[in-house]
Amino acid sequence: MLGLLFTAFKKKRSLEETVLKIQQGDNSLRNDTIESFKPFIAKTVSSVCKRYIYESDDEFSIGMIAFNEAIEKYSPEKGRSLLAFAETLVKRRVIDYLRSQSKHKEILLDLTLNDENDQSQIYIDNENSINEYEMQKESERRKEEIQLYISHLEDFGLSFEDLVENSPKHADARKGAIMIAKLLMEDDELKEILFAKKRVPVKQLEGKVEVSRKTIERNRKYIIAVAIIINGDFLYLNDYIKGAIDE
Repeated sequence: MLGLLFTAFKKKRSLEETVLKIQQGDNSLRNDTIESFKPFIAKTVSSVCKRYIYESDDEFSIGMIAFNEAIEKYSPEKGRSLLAFAETLVKRRVIDYLRSQSKHKEILLDLTLNDENDQSQIYIDNENSINEYEMQKESERRKEEIQLYISHLEDFGLSFEDLVENSPKHADARKGAIMIAKLLMEDDELKEILFAKKRVPVKQLEGKVEVSRKTIERNRKYIIAVAIIINGDFLYLNDYIKGAIDE
């Protein structure tokens, strides 16, 4: 199993390195890469058009252009693979092309369908499938982020159950705890104490905030949980913090 994971990682890494070289101006490598992924492009375009696509078809050319666009715009920092990004972009560009052509009734999505309402439904179905795909990928990224977050909580001896039981019940109390967590992350000395000793520096905080020691101690677990989110730059969990502040 580890061998398979390592092989998959090397392939992904190799493709990312190839894209980087192309983005730096290696046009020969660009042509070779696009050529090698023609079957992938044809399959993706065919899934939109619901018929077999030949390289001589206009839709295939649109797919090729979109795949090249994906290479240009791809960034591994966004957390998606090149092929996942390319698949979404190719589908969107082909759908846009078919929409524009259908206005002049020059190209139909399916040669067996001549009814304009049926064509519109196919557009809607394909648009929905792309949206569902993106939602699925976003859900996967959320799960990965939560798993990473849980591992950080465990470093402090905390769990999700602890947060449920110890989250402040009132909005004002939550906002106050979040402000304390932000203060912790903005103060290098306090931040070091928190992550080195795995505890909230209550005594040092007393002179910096307008709440009592008892309040800080009561919300200790919640403060730590929020501080971890801020320090880790968690994309989705940060939305929770913003939502809690805006309540």
